[in-house]
Amino acid sequence: MIIEVDKESGFCPGVVSAIRKAEVELQTRQTLYCLGDIVHNSQEVQRLQEQGLTTIDHDQLSQLHDTKVLLRAHGEPPSTYRMAQQNNVTIIDATCPVVLQLQKKIRRMYVSEPKSQIVIYGKQGHAEVNGLVGQTDGTAIVVESEADLDKIDYSCPVRLFSQTTMSVDHFRKLIETMNRRMCDGADFQSFDTICRQVANRIPHMLEFARKHDVVLFVSGKKSSNGKALFEVCQSANPRSWFVSSPQDVDAAMIAGAESIGICGATSTPKWQMEQVATMLEGRVQ
Repeated sequence: MIIEVDKESGFCPGVVSAIRKAEVELQTRQTLYCLGDIVHNSQEVQRLQEQGLTTIDHDQLSQLHDTKVLLRAHGEPPSTYRMAQQNNVTIIDATCPVVLQLQKKIRRMYVSEPKSQIVIYGKQGHAEVNGLVGQTDGTAIVVESEADLDKIDYSCPVRLFSQTTMSVDHFRKLIETMNRRMCDGADFQSFDTICRQVANRIPHMLEFARKHDVVLFVSGKKSSNGKALFEVCQSANPRSWFVSSPQDVDAAMIAGAESIGICGATSTPKWQMEQVATMLEGRVQ
């Protein structure tokens, strides 16, 4: 049996940077607070918790004083920084540079064009989206699909941005639909703010899934990127299975397979995919 772990899968640079910052800080202190799960992967969160990383929410942040808090790669709205300053909380900012650049673009647009509607293509309630909406003092319109497009006033100027991890194809379709709906004389501008580190994985993932009899896609269940990339695998290979640990793999999934590919999300650590590979190698022996 051929067992291949995809070399292109695993943490994106933003997540790698956030985890490194946490590990460096934990070498000098017993406890470090992180606002929200540092990555949408329960096993990696648990690994860092064992080193002293404590996950908190915004309510808990408001109760902290005179300590350090790490902000994960997803980014945060301005209100989080204000709260930290008021409570003398030192921020270790691990916001992904791509997300940080997008936040600044949206803020500049919001300030310079007060009459324009800022629309964000993204997942309602997602941490990154909350940070982006915060740049507009909560006024930005969030759309996940064409079903949400009725929220927009097409007689007024529209400025469309995207969450960094969304589908490029879906974004382009959204642009086409919105262009058709704009009223005469109303200005529409779109800005492709999707991270290519993530988007470029899709063609590779399609090729990887096609060349194996079975694909085991390793991801945390909370990962929106994991759900999206797993659908990509399934579209190329119906024998693709979503697993979070070696224990999730049963004999029926891999029955008759001569070639098994193991891949994962941008929130999946390499060691987690390698655990699955090691388990399969043990079965073969």
